[in-house]
Amino acid sequence: MDISKLRQNRQIRIILLLVTVGLIVLMFPHGEAIESDVAVNSIWIKNDLIASITFEILKDPVQIEKEREAAARKVYQVFNKEANVPSMVLDTIHFYNKKLVLAIRKMKNNANREYSLNDIPLSKESFEVLKNIKSNGSRSDISLSKIFAFCDTELKRIYRRGIVNIPLNQIEKDTISVRDGKFERNYLKVNFHDIPSLSSYIDHSLRKNLGSNQTINSAVKEYLTKFIKPNIIFSKEETEAAVKEAINKVPINLGIVNENERIVAKHDRVTPEIKAKIDSYRIAKGASIGTFDTIMQNVGKFLHVLLILIPLIIYLSLFRRKIFDNNIKLMLISITFLFVSFTAFLTTQIETEQSLEYLILVPVASMLLTIVFDSRIGFYSTVVIALIVSGIRGNDYMLAITNIAAGGLAAYTVRDIKNRNQIFHSFLFVLLGYVLSIIAFGLERIDSWDVILNSSAYALSNSLLSPALTFGLIIFVEKIFGITTELTLFELTDFNSPLLKELANNAPGTFAHSMTIGSMVEKAAITIGASALLARVGAYYHDIGKTVRPEGFVENQLDNKNIHEDLSVKESVDLIIGHVTKGIELAKKYNLPNEIIDFIPMHHGTMVIDFFYNKAKELYGEQNVDINDFRYPGPKPNSKETALLMLADASESAVRSMEDPDPEKVENYVNNLIKIRIDDGQLDDSPLTFDDIKKIKESFVSILLSQHHKRIRYPKQEELEKKNDDN
Repeated sequence: MDISKLRQNRQIRIILLLVTVGLIVLMFPHGEAIESDVAVNSIWIKNDLIASITFEILKDPVQIEKEREAAARKVYQVFNKEANVPSMVLDTIHFYNKKLVLAIRKMKNNANREYSLNDIPLSKESFEVLKNIKSNGSRSDISLSKIFAFCDTELKRIYRRGIVNIPLNQIEKDTISVRDGKFERNYLKVNFHDIPSLSSYIDHSLRKNLGSNQTINSAVKEYLTKFIKPNIIFSKEETEAAVKEAINKVPINLGIVNENERIVAKHDRVTPEIKAKIDSYRIAKGASIGTFDTIMQNVGKFLHVLLILIPLIIYLSLFRRKIFDNNIKLMLISITFLFVSFTAFLTTQIETEQSLEYLILVPVASMLLTIVFDSRIGFYSTVVIALIVSGIRGNDYMLAITNIAAGGLAAYTVRDIKNRNQIFHSFLFVLLGYVLSIIAFGLERIDSWDVILNSSAYALSNSLLSPALTFGLIIFVEKIFGITTELTLFELTDFNSPLLKELANNAPGTFAHSMTIGSMVEKAAITIGASALLARVGAYYHDIGKTVRPEGFVENQLDNKNIHEDLSVKESVDLIIGHVTKGIELAKKYNLPNEIIDFIPMHHGTMVIDFFYNKAKELYGEQNVDINDFRYPGPKPNSKETALLMLADASESAVRSMEDPDPEKVENYVNNLIKIRIDDGQLDDSPLTFDDIKKIKESFVSILLSQHHKRIRYPKQEELEKKNDDN
C-alpha cells in the first residue's frame, strides 16, 4: 500500500482514535475517578451524601508524610551500654600492673641485660620513666603504687560516666537513647565522654593528683589510655529500626465514618474535614468494587473520553475534511492531546500541596494547533483537552474553565502570526487567562491571598514555558510530519529569500509576472475559501526554473530579440518544459515545502504548448508530429490553490499580450482560457466547483482591468514619445 493510501486509510483512522482514547483512559485516576472532585470552601449543591459503606477517614498524603518526618526527627540515636567493659578493663590493667613491676625488678637486678617490652603497652621512653620511680614511697612522693591507684580510681570514675564510641560532635541531637539490657533511657550527650574529650580530662586529673611533672604525666597518660575502651556503642541498625517503628506508629486516618452516616449535607460549605471524608469515601468505594465493576468503570471512562472527542471529530469531518482525511495530521493532533494529558497525569503522581495543576501545558496545545492548522481548530482543541485534563484531575470543573480561558487566549494571540518571535507575545495573554481564573475561583472559595499568589506563581511559570516550548516544537512538527505552517509561508514571502532575489536579478520580467499572479490568486482565493497565503507564495515561486535560462521567455527579452528564432522546435520545447523540471530541482535544493513545490509542475498541468505544436505541424506535417511531445509533464492541479494558479497564469499572460484590453475583450479572453482548460480536463483533479469558477472569473477580470485600464494622454505626449536628437 502506498503512502498516500495510508494517509487516508479509514481503518488506520479508527485505530488511531481507539489508541488515543485508550491511552488517555489509562491516565485517569483508578477507582475513585468517577465522582467529581470538590474544593475546600465550595458549596455542596448535590443531595445529602450518605455513606453506603463503613470507611476510614484518610489523612492527606502530604500531611501523613509531614507527620512521619516529624516522628522520625523525634527519634534519638540508639546506643547499647556494654556493662562488662569496665570490669574487663580494670582486670586487664591490674594484670599489666604486675607485669610492669616484675619487668622493672628484673631490669634492676640485671642492670646490663635488656628486657623485652613486647608484653608491656608502653614505649621504651615511658618505660624508662616509670622504671626510675620508687615502688613505694611516702604519701607526698610519686610511686608506682600511687600511679596504679590513680589509674584504678580514674578508670572507675570514667566508666561511671561512660564513653561513647563516636565523637560527640557527630551525634545529631543533644540527647541520645541508651539501652542497658531491658531498660532504655534518654540522656544528654554531654553526660558522656568521647575519646577526643578524654585526653583533656586525663591531663587535668594527672596534674591534680600526681603533680606537674610533665615527663611522668605523659608516661602515665600513655599507660592509662592503652586500656580505655568505649562502653556506649552506637547501633545504626537499632536506630533505623526505631525510626521505622516511629513512622509506622503515625496514624493514616482521622477516624471512621459508619455505614449510613451522613458525610455532607446539601448546601453545606466544604470544610477541610468534610473534603477529607469525601475523598476517603471515593477511595473506599473504588477499593471495594469487584472485577466486573472495574471493567464497567473503565468502559465508562472510555465513553467519557470518547464523548469529549466526538464534537471535534464531527467538526473535522464536516468542516475540515482535508485534516480529517489525513491520518498524519490526525496523528499530530492525537500526539498533542496525549502529551498534554501526560503532563496532567504527572501532576497527579506528585504528592504535594503546591498548585501543580497550573503547570499543565494546555497553552502549548492551543498555540501549536492554531499555528499548524487555524484558530478554530486551536480553540476547539483547547476545549477538548481542557475537559480531558479536568477528567484526569478528578473531574475538576474549575480547572477546565481555567485552561479554556488561558488556552483560548493563547490561540487568539497566534491566530494571525507573521513570524516566530510573535509567539513570545502570548506570554501576557496566557498569564492573564490563568490569573483572572485563579482570582475568580479563589474569591469564590474564600481562599487566602497567599494561596492565590502561590497558584499565580505556578501559572507564571507555565506562561513563560509554554511559548518557548511551542517555538521549539513547531520546527520538529514541520520536519517530522511534513506540515507547512503559515509561519513558514510568511517567511517565504520575504523578497530577500535567496530564490526570490535570484529571480528578481536574473529574470526581472518573470519576477514582475509572479508578483502580479500572486495578487490575483490571493484575492481570488479569499472569494472561494482557499488559502490566500499558500496561493500567493505558490505564485511567487512557480516560475523559479526560468532563472536558469531567462532569455528563453518573452517577458525577459528586453531587447526584443527572440532566441527561439535560432532554435529548432524541439530545442524550444525542451527549453520551455525545462523551466518546470529545473524549477523543481531548485525548489528541492533550497528546501522549499512540498506544498510549494507542487505549484511548479501543476500550474501548467499537462497542457500542450500550442505555439510550437502548430509550428511543428506546419514544418513537418500533422501526421509526423506527436502531440504528447508538446505536453507539459504534469501532474494536473489537485487543490484549489494550484488550480487558481493555472488559471491566473494563463489569464495574466494572455491579457498582457493584448493591444487594447477593453472590459469585454478581457472577460471573453478569461472565459475562453478557463473553458479550454476545463475541456482539456486540467481541472478534473481539483476540488473547484462551478460556483468557484464563476467567482474566479469575476475576480480575475476585475484585477486585470484595474492593471491594464486605459489612461488619458498627457499634453505633448506624442512629442515625448519621439526621439530627442539632443540626447
